Amino acid sequence: QVQLVESGGGLVQAGVSLRLSCAASGRTFSTYAMGWFRQAPGKEREFVAAINWSGDRTSYADSVQGRFTISRDNAKNTVYLQMNSLKPEDTGVYYCAAKRTIVLITTAVPYDYWGQGTQVTVSS
Repeated sequence: QVQLVESGGGLVQAGVSLRLSCAASGRTFSTYAMGWFRQAPGKEREFVAAINWSGDRTSYADSVQGRFTISRDNAKNTVYLQMNSLKPEDTGVYYCAAKRTIVLITTAVPYDYWGQGTQVTVSS
């Protein structure tokens, strides 16, 4: 069982940066692939970024490519999402997700564990 707790969200103006963190419980964090997803009001949850267990492979949604960076610190059981040049369309609740696997996962269904989410609101 893995528990995930996101933090770092907030209300910001367009163009600034935020860094989200997702802290995971347990001693096997390094064996989990991790992902970030977001959900805007009235919309379905969408993929944002993913990272494999070792951190040497990442994937991004086209909408955030070049602006967002996912990373992980296995010693701290934490995955991060650095968000630069934020836009109003980045507004939503951001969730981190985990699955014990060696592959990179870019869709929501395979993930086994989810955090409670952190709100990011970007004003224009």
